[in-house]
Amino acid sequence: MNFNAKPEGFCDEAWKAIYQYAFALAHGAGQDVFYYGDWIRKPGVAICCCNDGLRPVVFKLEATDEESRPD
Repeated sequence: MNFNAKPEGFCDEAWKAIYQYAFALAHGAGQDVFYYGDWIRKPGVAICCCNDGLRPVVFKLEATDEESRPD
């Protein structure tokens, strides 16, 4: 996955809400607890939400050991 570009078919607003966390996790931020360490205690996990007030979606992002390759 190219983390500089929105995945095809993904909602624009949702991508704007989560891309910085996806980028951070893909580049090693998942080694330690980096996001709300007081309630998310698992390294490599981020919880974020789309900002659509009528149809909010909560995302749980998890780092993997899988290699990413540019398209």
